Amino acid sequence: MPAIQTTTFGLHNGQEIHQYTLQNSKGMEVKIIDYGATITSINIPDAASGMKNIVCGFDNLSGYFGAAYLQNAPYFGCTVGRYASRIKDGHFSIDGQEYNLAINNGSNHLHGGMEGFDKKVWKGEVMADGNATLQMSLESDHLEEGYPGNVSLKVIFSLNEENELSITYEARTDQTTPLSLTNHTYFNLSGFKDTIENHHAKINSATILTPDETNVPVGEIEAVKGTAADLQEGRLLGDCFQEMETGFEHYYMFDKPLDSLVKVAEFSDTKSGTKLEILTTEPGALFYTGYFTSDELKRENGDQYGRYRGLCFETSRYPNGPNLPDSPKSVTQPDEVYQSQTIFKVSNPLLN
Repeated sequence: MPAIQTTTFGLHNGQEIHQYTLQNSKGMEVKIIDYGATITSINIPDAASGMKNIVCGFDNLSGYFGAAYLQNAPYFGCTVGRYASRIKDGHFSIDGQEYNLAINNGSNHLHGGMEGFDKKVWKGEVMADGNATLQMSLESDHLEEGYPGNVSLKVIFSLNEENELSITYEARTDQTTPLSLTNHTYFNLSGFKDTIENHHAKINSATILTPDETNVPVGEIEAVKGTAADLQEGRLLGDCFQEMETGFEHYYMFDKPLDSLVKVAEFSDTKSGTKLEILTTEPGALFYTGYFTSDELKRENGDQYGRYRGLCFETSRYPNGPNLPDSPKSVTQPDEVYQSQTIFKVSNPLLN
């Protein structure tokens, strides 16, 4: 039977931070803290080492406040909001009203600003539903980081017996406001024995949003066929990197009915056989392979992070969505509920 254990993870500004350990009977274990609603580790059985962790994170709260981490800002495992990825010049307008957001990435707004949802202490609650289910809730005030509206949020993490970690998002607002929530976990399916260059990647997408010189989409769409970014048939990431100066930081668009839960990507470590399948209701995802992740970062046990040591698949609404006329559901109205779901399904010979 799936279960959850709760322990103290540390203190932040005098407030106790909790860690919740979600477990199933197959041996999969997901650890989440209420600071940033952050996944700190995902452990699975491994033939070589008994157990292996497959995501970037730390075993102590101090790891998230170290100088190298704060300077590099990789957002390991956290819940991102109010708006995932970049908003051009930190500016948008709604119903004729202009809004200016915090600028924290060159000339642009990134991942909710200076103190986005990743830096908030959420309220955790263990749910009784037959799975290992944890609900995180948060209130975001009107004009926080420049965004209009008071927003109430719930993020539900649920681990089942099929080794699926489901992340469900729900939000309500009292004013029209941009919303795009995602989880920012970096995966290394080798358990950090190798880089992700030995990972085989397949993404079911024929198009990407083309970024401008500041790395923000402004409306142009590009077909990936015939380029290094074409992963429709699957490729070894190391082969792709030979053709790409800084690896992947591409927003892939999914050709599927809006809000339908569909498998959109699959990654596998060719050495261990560990596989990650991703299903989502979102219209696309930002695929990032960690070229700019600092090599100074590592877990307390020595697991080395850094360039090409983890891949991030950020399912979300379109980057810069409030400024793109054809961006689906980038703005949430007071009379509707923001809803989204992404599932990370892990498998290997010992988990099946």
